[in-house]
Amino acid sequence: MKIIPIAAQAGITGFESPAAEYSQLPLSLDELLIEHPNATFIGRASGNSMRDVCIFDNDILIVDRHVQSQHLDVIVANLNGEFICKVFDKENQKLLSANGYYQAVTITSFDDFSFEGVVVKSIRCFRPASVLLS
Repeated sequence: MKIIPIAAQAGITGFESPAAEYSQLPLSLDELLIEHPNATFIGRASGNSMRDVCIFDNDILIVDRHVQSQHLDVIVANLNGEFICKVFDKENQKLLSANGYYQAVTITSFDDFSFEGVVVKSIRCFRPASVLLS
């Protein structure tokens, strides 16, 4: 495990912090989470079809349009007018759920399909963020 050298206090006394030997570094969550700001959007997951890749209902998804999709990437796409988050089986042109309860969807020439971006990170909020409540 690599310790991130950020100073944090939890009000616990009696032992030295494992990060005590590090100096404090500035940390920008934008820089940590978003590599291509002009090509990135944020969405919210809905449902439980992606649970086996640890994406749960109401998780925040950071989606990068600049990243080229690779076989079995988690992507966001628009399929027949509906935004979906799925594992992309690029070789077989299928959208896979990460939950055995749901069947794979084959992308056909009759489908209106558009790739929107690769899910590069996800964030789980244990308490609702006020900015997301609207």
